[in-house]
Amino acid sequence: MPDRPEIVCICGSTRFADEMRAVNRDLTFAGVIVVAPGEADGPVTDEQKAALDALHLRKIDLADRIVVVNPGGYVGESTSREIDYARAIGKPVSFTDPAPAAT
Repeated sequence: MPDRPEIVCICGSTRFADEMRAVNRDLTFAGVIVVAPGEADGPVTDEQKAALDALHLRKIDLADRIVVVNPGGYVGESTSREIDYARAIGKPVSFTDPAPAAT
């Protein structure tokens, strides 16, 4: 048993920012350390997006597991890549909504 709280990384589409904040709040009140995607107030450049995507993979490295916020089962391209990465390095993956069918 680790001598620290569990660390969970939230993944999901930025269109679900409100839902991710709610999951963050619930996990935090449950005593979990939450690592969440970065947020921007407006559009980001392709270079900024690439940097944020790379940074989020490092956040997954820090986490014990990831939680995918996927209302309606939606998982976009970036989130799918994060799920694949987490699984490749042995991190458990859970979803807030039923997971999409594997392709």
